[in-house]
Amino acid sequence: MNICVVALGKIGLPLAVQFSSKGHKVIGADVNAATVDLVNAGTEPFPGEHLLGEKLAAAVAAGTLEATTDTAAAVAASEAVVIVVPLFVDADGTPDFGWMDSATKAVAKGLKPGTLVSYETTLPVGTTRERWAPMLEAGSGLRAGHDFHLVFSPERVLTGRVFEDLRRYPKLVGGVDEASAKAGVAFYESVLDFDERDDLPRPNGVWDLGSAEASEMAKLAETTYRDVNIGLANQFARFADKQGLDVMKVIEACNSQPYSHIHRPGIAVGGHCIPIYPQMYLWNDPEATVVRAAREANAAMPSYAVDLLAAAAGDLAGVPVLILGAAYRGGVKETAFSGVFPLVASLREKGAVPYVTDPMYTVEELEHEGLPAHRGETVTAAVLQADHAEYRKLSSADLPDVTVFLDGRRTTDPARWAGVRHIVIGE
Repeated sequence: MNICVVALGKIGLPLAVQFSSKGHKVIGADVNAATVDLVNAGTEPFPGEHLLGEKLAAAVAAGTLEATTDTAAAVAASEAVVIVVPLFVDADGTPDFGWMDSATKAVAKGLKPGTLVSYETTLPVGTTRERWAPMLEAGSGLRAGHDFHLVFSPERVLTGRVFEDLRRYPKLVGGVDEASAKAGVAFYESVLDFDERDDLPRPNGVWDLGSAEASEMAKLAETTYRDVNIGLANQFARFADKQGLDVMKVIEACNSQPYSHIHRPGIAVGGHCIPIYPQMYLWNDPEATVVRAAREANAAMPSYAVDLLAAAAGDLAGVPVLILGAAYRGGVKETAFSGVFPLVASLREKGAVPYVTDPMYTVEELEHEGLPAHRGETVTAAVLQADHAEYRKLSSADLPDVTVFLDGRRTTDPARWAGVRHIVIGE
């Protein structure tokens, strides 16, 4: 089968490589010419994805994967099209469909009868049927569910472990009609492998959820649940701080009961998923007060961390503070919606002088992200923002001038910080 993957980002490119590994011919389409050139050279355009470099090089060498900037031509040469273009929301939580509209119009120009089109980008409920179907029809002259198949099948993977997660989790599919769903299920069964799992209500594999809307909601629901759960943990942590309690002992006790599972509290939840997708759900369901409260609670955690630091250190005016970790989570070179940005802003509001360091970034890369990179300046306070493995064994010897250290990820050992005020949120 000939397959087109639209957008060769941190999800799209591993998908293209996975599809080609199953014996299909894949054309990756991307508007970034530099990305296309790197892919055609067999070179991964971004670091950090386990096994991607070697798998990409092998696919290109075998002639099963190539890239182009001509999306319409790639679609015209394909029997299945998978779209993984980013979708964000603005400051008011309104989705910005600009990039996806452009990609959809380009797909429509090359669309031919019998093609399967699958959207994997997380969407508000109803978008596939109400926005993409009419747009594809207008640009192609074909009818969705009649001349071509249309499904929504959300990605359910984390960057850094995409190939592992593709095997681990069921692939959800929902079509705009029964024939589309059938075509979608057959397609994903031909391009994916699945681990055996005894903990699922049905065998691991491709699951037809019955409609595009159900598939869209499933993705929003699972991500929004995590945001609400973390928001609850953060609320518990703030109350525990007032009471002088260790919130993790409470959470661990709760989680010992089989029907309970409470996430760990922390400074902030970043990345493309949790800060964004609950807002898409709220766009669909503005009366979801629980969801809104959780999002507000989580967004407030960087400011709360700075308040804790200020309470321990006294006036932060003029105090140099080192933020450890720019990435939104440990082991991933990605700053999308990372807690580092509101931390820097909150520290500056208190009059502090923030600096940022991260073992995965050079000074120049941090500055390119608009962050005040640490160049060896003396600092007297520090905040751990990202749970990189490199930080687990940090001690006062590593930051000899620091008198107050706030661990926002419960990563460090307090016993290694003799002589330093060691603070943990919720403890």
